[in-house]
Amino acid sequence: MIERFAQLPSALKSASRLVRLGPAEVPALLAHPDWSTPAPTVLWMHGRTVDKTLDPGRYLRWIRAGIAACAVDLPGHGERPGPRLHGPEHTLYVVERMIAEIDGVVDALAERRWGGAFDRERLGVGGMSAGGMAALRRCCDDHPFRAVAVESTVGDFSVMPYRERFTPDLIDRLDPIRHLDGWRCVPLLALHSERDQWAPAQGMRNFVDAVRERCAQTGPAPVPPSAQTGQTPASVEETVRLVTWPQTGAPNEHAGFGRFANDAKNLQVEFFRRWL
Repeated sequence: MIERFAQLPSALKSASRLVRLGPAEVPALLAHPDWSTPAPTVLWMHGRTVDKTLDPGRYLRWIRAGIAACAVDLPGHGERPGPRLHGPEHTLYVVERMIAEIDGVVDALAERRWGGAFDRERLGVGGMSAGGMAALRRCCDDHPFRAVAVESTVGDFSVMPYRERFTPDLIDRLDPIRHLDGWRCVPLLALHSERDQWAPAQGMRNFVDAVRERCAQTGPAPVPPSAQTGQTPASVEETVRLVTWPQTGAPNEHAGFGRFANDAKNLQVEFFRRWL
């Protein structure tokens, strides 16, 4: 992992630190625009089989936009001790463990050693694939986040082959769409390929539709002062967005967005700049 850190772009490496956070000592990569000014911060969780150093361009864009990054290793990945949990048969166990660790990671960002550099009043959360599942399910309960962004993930497990791999109780406990009674209508951005071979787009479309229906009934969460423009309040369609591409050319139409990767990154950084 130290070798992978050394291979990061120099602009990111100079702004980053490898640390352990929370009671579980979760391995994390922290990146900050200047390590002194309180900055909005995004907790990011990668997908299965990779680690927190994947896609350093994402974190570079964030810090250049004034947004700090807290990228963590999923259980059984990266610098985590113990057996590797990369196989699909481990997915939901990894997701459940990660969900339980999120609050400890967030609390650790307020520790004195950081000097208030991570603004706890302007937190975002997100993830790709399995990491996105953890983000969505965590936000179905009371949480501190002001915005959620996910990629190539599902919020409705009925489209996944999970009944063959996991117990009904585990599936029901983690399936985000089954827990929307606790969803607070913060801005949500979901990016997806329509041809994703591992996380069918319908599993995200179903979730977004359900969130929109809920938000139309309950109303949006309060908009932070930094996101207030004086214009007409944003509609549900504007704050809860699903953006898809018919075909991207990415491996399995799942790992990144191929020739649309730049578009996807621009959408995400502008989303966080607006809402955090």
